[in-house]
Amino acid sequence: MIEKKDIALEKAVLIGIITKEQDAVKSKEYLDELEFLTYTAGGYAVKRFTQKMEMPNPKTFIGTGKMEDVRQFIEENDVGTAIFDDELSAAQERNISKILNVKVLDRTNLILDIFAQRAQTSYARTQVELAQCEYLLPRLRGMWTHLERQKGGIGMRGPGETEIETDRRIVRDKIALLKARIKTIDKQMGVQRGNRGKMVRVALVGYTNVGKSTLMNVVSKSTVFAENKLFATLDTTVRKVVIQNLPFLLSDTVGFIRKLPTQLVDSFKSTLDEVREADLLLHVVDISHPNFEEHIESVNKVLGEIESSDKPTIMVFNKIDAYEAEPLEEDDLETERTKKHYSLEEWKSTWMSKMGNNALFISAINKSNLEDFKKRVYDEVRDIHVTRFPYNHFLYPDYNDEDMGNGID
Repeated sequence: MIEKKDIALEKAVLIGIITKEQDAVKSKEYLDELEFLTYTAGGYAVKRFTQKMEMPNPKTFIGTGKMEDVRQFIEENDVGTAIFDDELSAAQERNISKILNVKVLDRTNLILDIFAQRAQTSYARTQVELAQCEYLLPRLRGMWTHLERQKGGIGMRGPGETEIETDRRIVRDKIALLKARIKTIDKQMGVQRGNRGKMVRVALVGYTNVGKSTLMNVVSKSTVFAENKLFATLDTTVRKVVIQNLPFLLSDTVGFIRKLPTQLVDSFKSTLDEVREADLLLHVVDISHPNFEEHIESVNKVLGEIESSDKPTIMVFNKIDAYEAEPLEEDDLETERTKKHYSLEEWKSTWMSKMGNNALFISAINKSNLEDFKKRVYDEVRDIHVTRFPYNHFLYPDYNDEDMGNGID
Protein backbone atom coordinates (compact mmCIF):
# COMPACT_ATOMS: atom_id res chain seq x y z
CA MET A 1 0.00 0.00 0.00
CA ILE A 2 1.02 3.62 -0.48
CA GLU A 3 2.84 4.87 2.59
CA LYS A 4 2.71 8.38 3.99
CA LYS A 5 5.83 10.15 2.76
CA ASP A 6 7.15 13.38 1.35
CA ILE A 7 7.03 13.41 -2.43
CA ALA A 8 9.30 15.47 -4.69
CA LEU A 9 7.51 17.59 -7.27
CA GLU A 10 6.77 15.53 -10.37
CA LYS A 11 6.02 16.80 -13.85
CA ALA A 12 2.64 15.65 -15.11
CA VAL A 13 0.29 16.12 -18.04
CA LEU A 14 -3.47 16.34 -17.48
CA ILE A 15 -5.90 14.70 -19.90
CA GLY A 16 -9.66 15.21 -20.11
CA ILE A 17 -12.49 14.98 -22.61
CA ILE A 18 -15.34 17.23 -23.77
CA THR A 19 -18.69 15.50 -24.23
CA LYS A 20 -22.38 16.47 -24.45
CA GLU A 21 -22.71 16.04 -20.68
CA GLN A 22 -19.40 17.79 -19.98
CA ASP A 23 -18.94 20.86 -22.19
CA ALA A 24 -15.71 22.84 -22.65
CA VAL A 25 -16.42 25.15 -19.70
CA LYS A 26 -17.12 22.28 -17.31
CA SER A 27 -14.15 20.31 -18.63
CA LYS A 28 -11.88 23.28 -17.85
CA GLU A 29 -13.33 23.50 -14.31
CA TYR A 30 -12.65 19.81 -13.70
CA LEU A 31 -9.10 20.12 -15.05
CA ASP A 32 -8.52 23.16 -12.81
CA GLU A 33 -9.54 21.01 -9.86
CA LEU A 34 -7.40 18.13 -11.14
CA GLU A 35 -4.43 20.49 -11.31
CA PHE A 36 -5.02 21.50 -7.69
CA LEU A 37 -5.23 17.82 -6.75
CA THR A 38 -1.94 17.21 -8.58
CA TYR A 39 -0.30 20.07 -6.67
CA THR A 40 -1.67 18.72 -3.39
CA ALA A 41 -0.26 15.26 -4.18
CA GLY A 42 3.21 16.69 -4.85
CA GLY A 43 3.30 17.37 -8.59
CA TYR A 44 2.72 20.15 -11.08
CA ALA A 45 0.97 20.17 -14.42
CA VAL A 46 3.09 21.20 -17.41
CA LYS A 47 0.34 20.83 -20.05
CA ARG A 48 -3.31 19.93 -20.50
CA PHE A 49 -4.79 17.86 -23.31
CA THR A 50 -8.51 17.78 -24.11
CA GLN A 51 -10.46 16.14 -26.91
CA LYS A 52 -14.07 16.43 -28.05
CA MET A 53 -15.69 12.98 -28.09
CA GLU A 54 -19.17 11.52 -27.93
CA MET A 55 -17.93 8.99 -25.40
CA PRO A 56 -14.52 7.85 -24.07
CA ASN A 57 -12.57 5.40 -26.23
CA PRO A 58 -13.04 1.96 -24.56
CA LYS A 59 -9.41 1.04 -25.31
CA THR A 60 -7.41 4.22 -24.67
CA PHE A 61 -9.95 6.74 -23.25
CA ILE A 62 -8.92 9.33 -25.90
CA GLY A 63 -8.42 8.87 -29.65
CA THR A 64 -5.24 7.42 -31.17
CA GLY A 65 -4.21 10.73 -32.78
CA LYS A 66 -4.51 12.67 -29.52
CA MET A 67 -2.74 9.86 -27.69
CA GLU A 68 0.19 10.19 -30.11
CA ASP A 69 0.33 13.95 -29.39
CA VAL A 70 0.49 13.17 -25.67
CA ARG A 71 3.22 10.56 -26.19
CA GLN A 72 5.37 12.96 -28.23
CA PHE A 73 5.02 15.75 -25.66
CA ILE A 74 5.91 13.38 -22.82
CA GLU A 75 9.05 12.18 -24.65
CA GLU A 76 10.20 15.68 -25.63
CA ASN A 77 9.66 17.21 -22.17
CA ASP A 78 10.73 14.30 -19.96
CA VAL A 79 7.35 14.04 -18.20
CA GLY A 80 6.96 11.10 -15.84
CA THR A 81 3.21 11.04 -15.12
CA ALA A 82 -0.02 11.18 -17.14
CA ILE A 83 -3.17 11.94 -15.12
CA PHE A 84 -6.67 11.39 -16.54
CA ASP A 85 -9.65 13.33 -15.20
CA ASP A 86 -12.02 10.34 -15.15
CA GLU A 87 -11.66 6.85 -13.73
CA LEU A 88 -9.95 4.46 -16.14
CA SER A 89 -10.87 0.81 -16.50
CA ALA A 90 -8.17 -1.79 -15.88
CA ALA A 91 -7.88 -2.43 -19.66
CA GLN A 92 -7.60 1.29 -20.49
CA GLU A 93 -4.89 1.80 -17.87
CA ARG A 94 -2.95 -1.18 -19.24
CA ASN A 95 -3.21 -0.04 -22.87
CA ILE A 96 -2.29 3.58 -22.11
CA SER A 97 0.73 2.51 -20.05
CA LYS A 98 2.07 0.48 -22.98
CA ILE A 99 1.72 3.45 -25.35
CA LEU A 100 3.03 6.24 -23.11
CA ASN A 101 5.54 4.18 -21.13
CA VAL A 102 5.10 6.44 -18.06
CA LYS A 103 3.14 6.27 -14.82
CA VAL A 104 -0.59 6.50 -15.60
CA LEU A 105 -3.03 7.70 -12.93
CA ASP A 106 -6.71 8.55 -12.97
CA ARG A 107 -8.63 10.94 -10.72
CA THR A 108 -9.51 8.16 -8.27
CA ASN A 109 -5.91 6.97 -7.92
CA LEU A 110 -4.74 10.55 -7.39
CA ILE A 111 -7.28 11.18 -4.61
CA LEU A 112 -6.34 7.87 -2.97
CA ASP A 113 -2.68 8.91 -3.03
CA ILE A 114 -3.52 12.25 -1.35
CA PHE A 115 -5.57 10.44 1.27
CA ALA A 116 -2.64 8.09 1.93
CA GLN A 117 -0.38 11.09 2.55
CA ARG A 118 -2.90 12.91 4.73
CA ALA A 119 -4.12 10.03 6.94
CA GLN A 120 -2.74 10.50 10.46
CA THR A 121 -4.60 8.11 12.75
CA SER A 122 -4.67 4.33 12.42
CA TYR A 123 -8.42 4.56 11.76
CA ALA A 124 -7.99 6.89 8.78
CA ARG A 125 -5.10 4.82 7.45
CA THR A 126 -7.19 1.65 7.70
CA GLN A 127 -10.01 3.29 5.74
CA VAL A 128 -7.59 4.53 3.05
CA GLU A 129 -5.97 1.11 2.78
CA LEU A 130 -9.38 -0.51 2.33
CA ALA A 131 -10.23 1.91 -0.48
CA GLN A 132 -6.82 1.24 -2.08
CA CYS A 133 -7.33 -2.53 -1.96
CA GLU A 134 -10.80 -2.27 -3.52
CA TYR A 135 -9.36 -0.06 -6.27
CA LEU A 136 -6.40 -2.39 -6.79
CA LEU A 137 -8.27 -5.70 -7.02
CA PRO A 138 -9.59 -5.43 -10.62
CA ARG A 139 -6.28 -3.90 -11.78
CA LEU A 140 -3.89 -6.59 -10.54
CA ARG A 141 -3.27 -8.00 -14.00
CA GLY A 142 -1.62 -4.82 -15.19
CA MET A 143 0.48 -4.16 -12.09
CA TRP A 144 3.33 -6.59 -12.68
CA THR A 145 4.44 -8.34 -15.86
CA HIS A 146 5.04 -11.66 -14.09
CA LEU A 147 1.29 -11.92 -13.50
CA GLU A 148 0.31 -11.87 -17.16
CA ARG A 149 0.59 -15.58 -17.81
CA GLN A 150 1.29 -18.84 -16.05
CA LYS A 151 4.77 -20.23 -16.60
CA GLY A 152 5.02 -23.19 -18.96
CA GLY A 153 7.64 -25.68 -20.02
CA ILE A 154 9.17 -28.86 -18.62
CA GLY A 155 8.52 -29.34 -14.94
CA MET A 156 6.11 -26.37 -14.75
CA ARG A 157 2.84 -28.22 -15.49
CA GLY A 158 1.86 -28.88 -11.89
CA PRO A 159 -1.44 -28.29 -10.12
CA GLY A 160 -2.17 -25.11 -8.18
CA GLU A 161 -3.17 -21.50 -8.61
CA THR A 162 -1.68 -19.06 -11.07
CA GLU A 163 0.21 -16.21 -9.44
CA ILE A 164 -2.50 -13.68 -10.26
CA GLU A 165 -5.16 -15.84 -8.59
CA THR A 166 -2.97 -16.10 -5.51
CA ASP A 167 -2.50 -12.34 -5.39
CA ARG A 168 -6.22 -11.74 -5.86
CA ARG A 169 -6.96 -14.07 -2.97
CA ILE A 170 -4.42 -12.22 -0.81
CA VAL A 171 -6.03 -8.86 -1.63
CA ARG A 172 -9.54 -10.23 -0.95
CA ASP A 173 -8.36 -11.58 2.42
CA LYS A 174 -6.80 -8.20 3.16
CA ILE A 175 -10.10 -6.43 2.32
CA ALA A 176 -12.01 -8.78 4.66
CA LEU A 177 -9.44 -8.15 7.42
CA LEU A 178 -9.61 -4.35 7.00
CA LYS A 179 -13.44 -4.37 7.03
CA ALA A 180 -13.39 -6.40 10.24
CA ARG A 181 -10.88 -3.97 11.77
CA ILE A 182 -13.03 -0.95 10.80
CA LYS A 183 -16.09 -2.66 12.27
CA THR A 184 -14.24 -3.11 15.59
CA ILE A 185 -13.06 0.51 15.64
CA ASP A 186 -16.60 1.68 14.76
CA LYS A 187 -17.90 -0.07 17.89
CA GLN A 188 -15.22 1.61 20.00
CA MET A 189 -16.02 5.04 18.51
CA GLY A 190 -19.72 4.41 19.06
CA VAL A 191 -19.01 3.85 22.75
CA GLN A 192 -16.96 7.08 22.84
CA ARG A 193 -19.81 9.03 21.24
CA GLY A 194 -22.22 7.50 23.76
CA ASN A 195 -19.99 8.64 26.63
CA ARG A 196 -20.38 12.27 25.57
CA GLY A 197 -23.82 12.33 27.13
CA LYS A 198 -26.67 14.27 25.59
CA MET A 199 -24.76 17.40 24.62
CA VAL A 200 -25.91 19.00 21.38
CA ARG A 201 -23.69 17.94 18.47
CA VAL A 202 -22.87 20.30 15.63
CA ALA A 203 -20.96 19.13 12.53
CA LEU A 204 -19.09 21.21 9.94
CA VAL A 205 -19.66 19.83 6.46
CA GLY A 206 -18.81 21.10 3.01
CA TYR A 207 -16.66 20.84 -0.07
CA THR A 208 -12.94 20.38 0.39
CA ASN A 209 -10.84 23.53 0.97
CA VAL A 210 -13.75 25.82 1.88
CA GLY A 211 -12.33 26.80 5.28
CA LYS A 212 -14.02 24.35 7.68
CA SER A 213 -10.86 23.76 9.74
CA THR A 214 -10.09 27.49 9.86
CA LEU A 215 -13.61 28.17 11.14
CA MET A 216 -13.21 25.34 13.66
CA ASN A 217 -9.99 26.93 14.96
CA VAL A 218 -11.58 30.38 15.28
CA VAL A 219 -14.73 29.21 17.05
CA SER A 220 -13.12 26.63 19.37
CA LYS A 221 -9.74 28.37 19.83
CA SER A 222 -8.06 25.07 18.96
CA THR A 223 -5.27 24.25 16.52
CA VAL A 224 -6.77 21.87 13.97
CA PHE A 225 -4.47 21.49 10.95
CA ALA A 226 -5.60 23.87 8.19
CA GLU A 227 -3.89 24.43 4.83
CA ASN A 228 -4.78 25.81 1.41
CA LYS A 229 -4.73 22.36 -0.15
CA LEU A 230 -7.41 19.78 -0.87
CA PHE A 231 -8.25 17.24 1.84
CA ALA A 232 -6.13 18.93 4.53
CA THR A 233 -8.45 17.29 7.09
CA LEU A 234 -9.09 13.53 6.97
CA ASP A 235 -9.50 12.61 10.61
CA THR A 236 -12.69 13.79 12.28
CA THR A 237 -11.89 16.26 15.08
CA VAL A 238 -14.36 16.92 17.89
CA ARG A 239 -14.05 19.85 20.30
CA LYS A 240 -16.21 21.08 23.17
CA VAL A 241 -17.17 24.68 22.42
CA VAL A 242 -18.84 27.20 24.74
CA ILE A 243 -20.66 30.25 23.36
CA GLN A 244 -21.79 32.51 26.20
CA ASN A 245 -22.45 29.81 28.81
CA LEU A 246 -23.90 27.23 26.38
CA PRO A 247 -21.68 24.17 25.75
CA PHE A 248 -21.93 21.93 22.67
CA LEU A 249 -19.72 19.60 20.63
CA LEU A 250 -18.35 20.80 17.29
CA SER A 251 -16.86 18.29 14.82
CA ASP A 252 -14.76 18.94 11.71
CA THR A 253 -15.15 16.27 9.03
CA VAL A 254 -13.48 15.27 5.77
CA GLY A 255 -14.38 17.51 2.82
CA PHE A 256 -16.23 16.31 -0.28
CA ILE A 257 -15.30 16.69 -3.93
CA ARG A 258 -16.91 16.24 -7.34
CA LYS A 259 -16.44 12.81 -8.92
CA LEU A 260 -15.66 11.41 -5.46
CA PRO A 261 -14.56 7.77 -5.92
CA THR A 262 -17.12 5.17 -4.87
CA GLN A 263 -14.51 3.31 -2.83
CA LEU A 264 -13.87 6.43 -0.73
CA VAL A 265 -17.55 7.17 -0.13
CA ASP A 266 -18.05 3.60 1.08
CA SER A 267 -14.92 3.33 3.22
CA PHE A 268 -15.34 6.80 4.78
CA LYS A 269 -19.04 6.44 5.58
CA SER A 270 -18.04 5.34 9.08
CA THR A 271 -15.96 8.53 9.51
CA LEU A 272 -19.10 10.48 8.60
CA ASP A 273 -20.97 8.95 11.54
CA GLU A 274 -20.30 12.26 13.28
CA VAL A 275 -22.40 13.89 10.56
CA ARG A 276 -25.05 11.19 10.76
CA GLU A 277 -25.44 11.62 14.52
CA ALA A 278 -25.21 15.43 14.54
CA ASP A 279 -28.16 17.53 15.71
CA LEU A 280 -27.20 20.50 13.52
CA LEU A 281 -25.14 20.82 10.34
CA LEU A 282 -23.12 23.91 9.41
CA HIS A 283 -22.73 23.64 5.63
CA VAL A 284 -19.66 25.76 4.87
CA VAL A 285 -19.41 27.14 1.32
CA ASP A 286 -16.52 28.97 -0.36
CA ILE A 287 -18.54 31.78 -1.95
CA SER A 288 -15.39 33.14 -3.66
CA HIS A 289 -15.20 29.99 -5.81
CA PRO A 290 -16.84 30.50 -9.23
CA ASN A 291 -18.58 27.11 -9.02
CA PHE A 292 -19.78 27.20 -5.43
CA GLU A 293 -23.36 26.31 -6.45
CA GLU A 294 -22.13 23.05 -7.99
CA HIS A 295 -20.11 22.39 -4.82
CA ILE A 296 -23.32 22.74 -2.78
CA GLU A 297 -25.02 20.16 -5.03
CA SER A 298 -22.08 17.73 -4.62
CA VAL A 299 -22.19 18.02 -0.82
CA ASN A 300 -25.98 17.61 -0.73
CA LYS A 301 -25.64 14.47 -2.86
CA VAL A 302 -23.21 12.87 -0.40
CA LEU A 303 -25.39 13.97 2.55
CA GLY A 304 -28.27 12.18 0.85
CA GLU A 305 -26.15 9.03 0.47
CA ILE A 306 -25.41 8.96 4.21
CA GLU A 307 -29.05 9.76 5.09
CA SER A 308 -28.31 13.19 6.58
CA SER A 309 -29.99 15.55 4.13
CA ASP A 310 -33.03 16.13 6.34
CA LYS A 311 -31.09 17.50 9.33
CA PRO A 312 -31.40 21.16 10.46
CA THR A 313 -28.79 23.02 8.40
CA ILE A 314 -27.32 26.51 8.43
CA MET A 315 -25.55 27.62 5.25
CA VAL A 316 -22.31 29.43 6.09
CA PHE A 317 -20.96 31.32 3.07
CA ASN A 318 -17.27 31.75 3.90
CA LYS A 319 -14.43 33.77 2.34
CA ILE A 320 -16.48 36.88 1.63
CA ASP A 321 -13.19 38.80 1.84
CA ALA A 322 -11.97 36.95 -1.26
CA TYR A 323 -15.18 37.32 -3.29
CA GLU A 324 -14.83 39.35 -6.49
CA ALA A 325 -17.47 39.73 -9.17
CA GLU A 326 -16.25 39.63 -12.75
CA PRO A 327 -16.21 43.26 -13.93
CA LEU A 328 -18.68 44.36 -16.60
CA GLU A 329 -18.50 47.82 -18.13
CA GLU A 330 -21.75 49.81 -18.15
CA ASP A 331 -21.38 50.61 -21.84
CA ASP A 332 -20.73 46.95 -22.74
CA LEU A 333 -23.90 46.02 -24.63
CA GLU A 334 -22.56 42.81 -26.16
CA THR A 335 -21.64 40.79 -23.06
CA GLU A 336 -24.59 39.09 -21.40
CA ARG A 337 -24.79 39.73 -17.67
CA THR A 338 -24.67 36.40 -15.77
CA LYS A 339 -24.19 35.17 -12.20
CA LYS A 340 -20.43 35.64 -12.43
CA HIS A 341 -21.09 39.43 -12.59
CA TYR A 342 -23.25 39.45 -9.42
CA SER A 343 -22.10 41.46 -6.45
CA LEU A 344 -22.32 39.91 -3.00
CA GLU A 345 -25.47 41.94 -2.27
CA GLU A 346 -27.06 40.69 -5.49
CA TRP A 347 -26.30 37.10 -4.51
CA LYS A 348 -28.00 37.68 -1.17
CA SER A 349 -31.20 38.68 -2.99
CA THR A 350 -31.30 35.48 -5.10
CA TRP A 351 -32.37 32.03 -3.84
CA MET A 352 -30.27 32.72 -0.74
CA SER A 353 -32.86 35.26 0.47
CA LYS A 354 -35.42 32.44 0.83
CA MET A 355 -33.21 30.86 3.51
CA GLY A 356 -33.72 33.82 5.87
CA ASN A 357 -31.46 33.65 8.91
CA ASN A 358 -30.20 30.21 7.82
CA ALA A 359 -27.79 31.91 5.40
CA LEU A 360 -24.74 33.52 7.00
CA PHE A 361 -21.95 35.43 5.25
CA ILE A 362 -18.59 35.41 7.03
CA SER A 363 -14.83 35.41 6.64
CA ALA A 364 -13.28 32.94 9.09
CA ILE A 365 -9.72 34.07 8.39
CA ASN A 366 -10.55 37.80 8.89
CA LYS A 367 -13.19 37.07 11.56
CA SER A 368 -15.76 39.14 9.65
CA ASN A 369 -19.39 38.79 10.84
CA LEU A 370 -18.36 36.16 13.40
CA GLU A 371 -20.64 37.70 16.02
CA ASP A 372 -23.64 37.10 13.74
CA PHE A 373 -22.42 33.55 13.19
CA LYS A 374 -22.04 32.86 16.94
CA LYS A 375 -25.44 34.38 17.73
CA ARG A 376 -27.19 32.25 15.08
CA VAL A 377 -25.44 29.03 16.20
CA TYR A 378 -26.16 29.90 19.87
CA ASP A 379 -29.87 30.38 19.15
CA GLU A 380 -30.16 27.13 17.20
CA VAL A 381 -28.18 25.05 19.71
CA ARG A 382 -30.21 26.56 22.59
CA ASP A 383 -33.48 25.58 20.87
CA ILE A 384 -32.26 22.00 20.41
CA HIS A 385 -30.98 21.85 24.00
CA VAL A 386 -34.22 23.21 25.50
CA THR A 387 -36.25 20.70 23.46
CA ARG A 388 -34.10 17.98 25.00
CA PHE A 389 -34.10 19.46 28.52
CA PRO A 390 -37.30 21.55 28.84
CA TYR A 391 -36.52 22.92 32.31
CA ASN A 392 -33.11 24.35 31.34
CA HIS A 393 -34.43 27.33 29.40
CA PHE A 394 -33.73 29.83 32.21
CA LEU A 395 -30.02 28.84 32.18
CA TYR A 396 -29.44 30.25 28.71
CA PRO A 397 -30.67 33.84 28.18
CA ASP A 398 -30.75 35.63 24.84
CA TYR A 399 -27.37 36.09 23.18
CA ASN A 400 -25.57 39.19 24.42
CA ASP A 401 -22.66 40.54 22.39
CA GLU A 402 -21.23 42.46 25.32
CA ASP A 403 -21.03 39.43 27.59
CA MET A 404 -19.87 36.88 25.06
CA GLY A 405 -17.69 34.05 26.33
CA ASN A 406 -16.27 31.54 23.89
CA GLY A 407 -13.68 28.88 24.31
CA ILE A 408 -12.70 25.24 24.51
CA ASP A 409 -12.78 23.05 27.62
